[in-house]
Amino acid sequence: MSAGEPRRTRMTQDERRRQLVGIGLRMLVERPIQEVAVDEVAREAGISRGLLFHYFPNKTAFHEAVVAAAGRRVVRNTAPDEALTGWDAVAQFVERYHEQVDRRRESYLALVFGGGPVTLDGGLVEGLRDSMGTRVCALLGLTGSSGPVARAWTAYVEARALQWTAVPAAERVTDLAAEADHCVRALRALLDLG
Repeated sequence: MSAGEPRRTRMTQDERRRQLVGIGLRMLVERPIQEVAVDEVAREAGISRGLLFHYFPNKTAFHEAVVAAAGRRVVRNTAPDEALTGWDAVAQFVERYHEQVDRRRESYLALVFGGGPVTLDGGLVEGLRDSMGTRVCALLGLTGSSGPVARAWTAYVEARALQWTAVPAAERVTDLAAEADHCVRALRALLDLG
């Protein structure tokens, strides 16, 4: 081992997979998934490219694991504070969702809408939106036919967040609180709770 190479550490299979996905997530913050090179990930982990493929059968499987972890991160980062309930919690969820998209807009666009050979597949996109819709239903105590409405509304929130973040912060017509208020009013109208 030369002085410039990272030292190899023995890990269990699960630990190594988590480490590799974690490295991929760190890289994903700065670049689209298509630009997360397995050679670079392996080098940072202190393993060979071949050993990386022991943990993931191919590059696509590795990228999919990173993307799935990124989706879980979005769900976690957009969770409202536990002390909040009802519509206040929904408003905070909307604000946090907008902030999440604002921080990682280009990567978010590439993952959800394409822009390369590896994107969130339909199931992962639907799973992300389902998780968000389920959260909203739980926050508001909604049941039955409200589930599909809440899920569709989360797609609307996503579209609003992408539209809002497309404009430089200094030039935005609405602030984050106004965006959240608009989205909450839209959900109330959809649920006919206006």
